[in-house]
Amino acid sequence: MSSFSLAVRDSTTMLRRNLLHARRYPSLTLNLLLTPIMLLLLFVYIFGDVMSAGIGGADRSAYIAYVVPGILLMTVGGTVVGTAVSVSNDMTEGIIDRFRTMAIHRGSVLIGHVVGSVLQCVMSVVLVGAVAVAIGFRSTDATALEWLAALGLLVLFATALTWIAVGMGLISPNAEAASNNAMPMILLPLLSSAFVPVDAMPGWFRPIAEYQPFTPVIETLRGLLLGSGIGHNGWLAVLWCLGLAVLGYFWSAAKFNRDTK
Repeated sequence: MSSFSLAVRDSTTMLRRNLLHARRYPSLTLNLLLTPIMLLLLFVYIFGDVMSAGIGGADRSAYIAYVVPGILLMTVGGTVVGTAVSVSNDMTEGIIDRFRTMAIHRGSVLIGHVVGSVLQCVMSVVLVGAVAVAIGFRSTDATALEWLAALGLLVLFATALTWIAVGMGLISPNAEAASNNAMPMILLPLLSSAFVPVDAMPGWFRPIAEYQPFTPVIETLRGLLLGSGIGHNGWLAVLWCLGLAVLGYFWSAAKFNRDTK
């Protein structure tokens, strides 16, 4: 068997292992899903009318359309926190030492975590998106190609954040520390254009909100799904995704290889 075939076989096995863990312990995934769903309902039904007037909308439906792309990105950020916890558990509970005694491809452990996390992100986004549609979100102007591009961007962003989360899990001494280290994945959307336009923020804060990774991705999603302008946000979003993915991959691979020698 070639090394590539071995890598694919072992990575598939590790992916199945991680999905089985997620199915057997759904409480973590459900807890992480509750945050974006509760924020969606809170901002739509409690603050919706006021926030809609702030962005020039006629009624609450305008703010539903505005806030959903940000909530979807928050869902991705929340889901990868579970990946950091899972990786930390693997590194601290002794299973990696057992894997080292077996004839498996070295990188399959991390690949299984990453692919499993991306699949969970997609499923979580679908669930949160279904809630958004149920409360009134509509994207009637988006073409099939734009929907496909939006899905591709979400998958790319999920992959990038997952590699960063894997690195955070690897450097954490326990699951609690991994959860705390990955908390910026949930907090950064709150400091972006997810809930209010960047132009409405204080001048000193605007550069922070505008050029962090979540804002360009959110604005690109809005452009694809709602027909608003994308401008420079499209290439900024892709650059952020590629940069974070490369950084997370090399960081995770170096840490994993050093710890499993």
